[in-house]
Amino acid sequence: MSNQVKGVIAGSRGAPVTVEDILVPDPGPGEVLVRVQACGVCHTDLHYREGAINDEFPFLLGHEAAGTVESVGDGVTNVARGDFVIIAWRAPCGNCRSCLRGRPWYCFDSMNAKQQMTLADGSPLSPALGIGAFTELTLVHSGQAVKIDPAASAAAAGLIGCGVMAGLGAAVNTGGVTRGDSVAVIGCGGVGDAAIAGSRLAGAHTIIAVDIDDRKLEWAKGFGATHTVNSTQTDAVEAIRELTGGNGVDVAIEAVGNPATYEQAFFARDLAGTVVLVGVPSPDMKIELPMLEVFGRGGALKSSWYGDCLPTRDFPMFIDLHLQGRLDLEAFVSETIALGDVEEAFHKMERGEVLRSVVIL
Repeated sequence: MSNQVKGVIAGSRGAPVTVEDILVPDPGPGEVLVRVQACGVCHTDLHYREGAINDEFPFLLGHEAAGTVESVGDGVTNVARGDFVIIAWRAPCGNCRSCLRGRPWYCFDSMNAKQQMTLADGSPLSPALGIGAFTELTLVHSGQAVKIDPAASAAAAGLIGCGVMAGLGAAVNTGGVTRGDSVAVIGCGGVGDAAIAGSRLAGAHTIIAVDIDDRKLEWAKGFGATHTVNSTQTDAVEAIRELTGGNGVDVAIEAVGNPATYEQAFFARDLAGTVVLVGVPSPDMKIELPMLEVFGRGGALKSSWYGDCLPTRDFPMFIDLHLQGRLDLEAFVSETIALGDVEEAFHKMERGEVLRSVVIL
């Protein structure tokens, strides 16, 4: 049987999104039907609308979501009806070469629901990141549904499903930030601020926020930045070096996805330091670095995929830290909106007016 609900659809490249009737199947073997309570408006959704991910229109957008399990298919044992869950876009398969080497956070064959959600006329939908959660009900693989403490609000918890986890993980998992480290975070949107919060959690003593917007730099202070640099007013690399005794930082996190800011991160790190790229570049972007500098500075240049997270390990941990008052997830929620407000939320995101708009269902 199918369930008819409303969902936010990107029908063609660059066109405004619309709210349409969609059909969501009951769960089959290994699948879970989730009643979505809240879903953040992430920049990746805008990439889908613009055709920057692929051209498999129409898309059912939304992927940063939390909700309750409505029903489960045969063989599902990790969650049950009524469980409060965050939906992950990585569900390790357990069988690919990465999983078998004990690195499930890099799983190369992440699991998704096999049945398709469709428009009311039967046209198949492509769910964003294998989720599609700007809707009242969504169908996912059971491995994507991660049970968490129901004391957390859905609006805050859902953000762990993508952007906030990407930033936290870029610092804690990929960058390996630890006690006494110095960190620079370039780009202070939701992901960058989450990297700042993660660096504070990990015990970094100096956390330098870099952006071109003074409003965002003020927000960054609230998440734990000890210093701020407006790179339109001063050279970011020189400022970071000045704040670290002329040495540069132990970990430089680039949360923009731009060659110019990546170069800043590269030159702003100390010898043997680490650069972490978590900002998502466009396909046409290229970087050019002096090879002697790559060799001579040592250290590591890393890319962070989804914060190199293992959802079943990391989601409950960060929710517990939030409930203990050590990680303010509510601070990422700039506004709550309805399904019909997603298009305007994209424009607010582009203007830099919000960290996260969150759809409440």
